[in-house]
Amino acid sequence: MAGITNANFLNKVIPLGFDVATLGGYSLDAPAIEASKKIIARGRAEFDFPLDEIFTHIQNEVNSIKSVHSGVKVSANVRATTPQPIIDVGNIKDLDIVEINCHCRQEEILAIGCGQEMLNRPDLFNFISEIVDNVKSEVSVKIRANVEGTDTLEISKLIEDAGADYLHVDAMKKGVFEADWELLSEICNNVNIKVIGNNSVNSRENLEKMVNTGVDGFSIARSVISGNLDFNIANF
Repeated sequence: MAGITNANFLNKVIPLGFDVATLGGYSLDAPAIEASKKIIARGRAEFDFPLDEIFTHIQNEVNSIKSVHSGVKVSANVRATTPQPIIDVGNIKDLDIVEINCHCRQEEILAIGCGQEMLNRPDLFNFISEIVDNVKSEVSVKIRANVEGTDTLEISKLIEDAGADYLHVDAMKKGVFEADWELLSEICNNVNIKVIGNNSVNSRENLEKMVNTGVDGFSIARSVISGNLDFNIANF
């Protein structure tokens, strides 16, 4: 989560049972960096690094995690208006996964066509494919489910066809304070890409629901950040 998931934080929580640690999200080009500054100005935590520092910063963060937890995969969640900055991150030494952010819903990010607004791009397939074809790392795409005007299942199939290695789904459902378990099951039953489920993993009961959808893995943010994770995820 913006402003929080850095190497210092991740090195503390990896021993809770995580086998992938995700840095970010990071803004990689001028429009995205300017949007981040606007978000910060209204009081929300957000990473903010100049263009001439951001890639070195991510490299240093990767090194900081690998020096302590060499067996853990490191992912970086990033956003940019064009593929090239994401490609540059995907070629950072020892970064295992670059994750394309098609998920953020902050108005400043949506205004530049990033975050969940990426799901409306007519060239989304080509955008992802270009990154997949030009990086050494694996590629993940994080999406928000049930975005108005989009078909989450069709987008999931598009991401698979574009060659991504992981589909990371925030299974948010408007007006419901629990993940859209039914949609996650539908996605898992209709794609072969590795699906990572996100949302509502805040109790043993909900984690069991998540696993039962058929996901290949799950991600947790808020429960860890808030200190409310009261079960051992390594048991799942």
